[in-house]
Amino acid sequence: SSGLLKLTSETERSRGQAFYPHHINFKNSTNGSVSSFSTIFVFAILSKYHGLSSNGMAFVISPTKDFSGAGGSQYLGLFNKSSNGKATNHIVAVELDTVQSTDLNDINENHVGIDINGLISEKAFPAGYYEDGNGRRQFRNLSLISGKRLQVWVEYDGVGKRMDVTLAPFKVSKPKTPLLSLHRDLSSIVNNEMYVGFSSSTATIVSSHYVLGWSFKMNGQAKDLTLSQLPKLPKPKKISRLLTIGLPFILVTVILVAVSGVVYYTRRKRKFAEVVEDWELEYGPHRFKFKDLYFATKGFKDEELLGAGGFGRVYKGTLPTSKLEVAVKRVSHESRQGMKEFVAEVVSIGRLRHRNLVQLLGYCRRKGELLLVYDYMPNGSLDKYLYNQPKLTLNWSQRFKVIKGVASGLLYLHEEWEQVVIHRDVKASNVLLDSELNGRLGDFGLARLYDHGTELQTTHVVGTIGYLAPEHTRTGKATPCTDVFAFGAFLLEVACGRRPISQSPVDEVILVDWVYSCWREGDIVQAKDPNLGSNYELEEVELVLKLGLICSHSEPEARP
Repeated sequence: SSGLLKLTSETERSRGQAFYPHHINFKNSTNGSVSSFSTIFVFAILSKYHGLSSNGMAFVISPTKDFSGAGGSQYLGLFNKSSNGKATNHIVAVELDTVQSTDLNDINENHVGIDINGLISEKAFPAGYYEDGNGRRQFRNLSLISGKRLQVWVEYDGVGKRMDVTLAPFKVSKPKTPLLSLHRDLSSIVNNEMYVGFSSSTATIVSSHYVLGWSFKMNGQAKDLTLSQLPKLPKPKKISRLLTIGLPFILVTVILVAVSGVVYYTRRKRKFAEVVEDWELEYGPHRFKFKDLYFATKGFKDEELLGAGGFGRVYKGTLPTSKLEVAVKRVSHESRQGMKEFVAEVVSIGRLRHRNLVQLLGYCRRKGELLLVYDYMPNGSLDKYLYNQPKLTLNWSQRFKVIKGVASGLLYLHEEWEQVVIHRDVKASNVLLDSELNGRLGDFGLARLYDHGTELQTTHVVGTIGYLAPEHTRTGKATPCTDVFAFGAFLLEVACGRRPISQSPVDEVILVDWVYSCWREGDIVQAKDPNLGSNYELEEVELVLKLGLICSHSEPEARP
């Protein structure tokens, strides 16, 4: 009744659409070309978690209002994996995207794009607007998930065959320069009878997508919106009448609680003390309070312990405010030397976005220790399924999916991100499984960054025996090739269900040597995990074993 249009409900993996109920004739009756049109709308995206968002929304021109077969998440409720990009879709959209999906070639996690028949944008640009003043034009960034109201203008010139998209803050006049323009004749894309409206979706992080006002017109300029008359965004719930009636009692109680709180805080201040230096102020959004992590993990109780390794203990936690499930890793760090560079690296790694990487959410620092906060993976680490059989096991198709996922994540680290990331500890125990048993490469405690094309520095040799490339132990220099060597050991580990180095009753067994001997005998598949039984694809198993051998080659140049 307020006129506020809410596209998505506050639930995970939901989608929502809203369209003008009647179709609109888009084409000129004389020559069949698409006529000029324009639209203006005001929108806002409110996230349940500050600074985090699921997915964005889109203004849509479509031949149908039925999107029952579409997927949520990165497909914005418009397409699914198989329909995305098909010429038969006849859909034009302007996406306001808040997540970087590498498989859709997104430029970043905060951009505007013009899409035709799919969500790989024909043209995209970071969200913002051009401000003219004092004879100069300056670009101002805008956050699509700020929770603030934003204006969008979409205009198509039917004669010049050009689409302009312009973005601006609420109550700011339309900028003279569009955010992005696309020269494209839409006549082969748009049918005569089309519907116009909006679509959005959410993933694991809940967001609400609102349209506060909308104007659309064919063959002319859309009517300006009266911004002062637009509905307001939802406010926090009002205090109940019970609190109002009992206000004097509540005030006394609050004062008593406050006094008790001061005493309690004074006693526990030392317990929750943190180390914060001036240079860390710029990393504010990436830093967690130790107190929040303490309560999230129930005081780092043993029953919340997920695992322990050479670089720290990992605990499950639920953040008190957002209720987001996380994994918290406590790493001892007595020296302040290099801490500034290390924290900067942690924050940089936190900007990595890939479906096969465990998201590093941030950090906290205390005297003598560093705490790293990751997404929680409910199915734990892969090694538990390889070495706890038959109680826990994965069939071949599940293992092959994990292998492909880790390969995709490693390719992103080495070649597809803005910097090269050397993981330096690729192994089964560092591959975590999400709720759908997708493999995600985690534990960036040893990772190192460097710019593409720069010379690598020699460091201390770190990693796990059995996964270390010969040249790494010899020179101390970690490279993408040393990660590939570790990936080769990982491939053999998953396919064979055996550790890279294991003890037999007689002597030590080197897995890569054993698989190589099977290959020399002409039956490499005999090296597979016997727990797989006969339920596997012969060609896939053979491919993984041979690729594992090639990646494990002693010469870096011979590795793929």
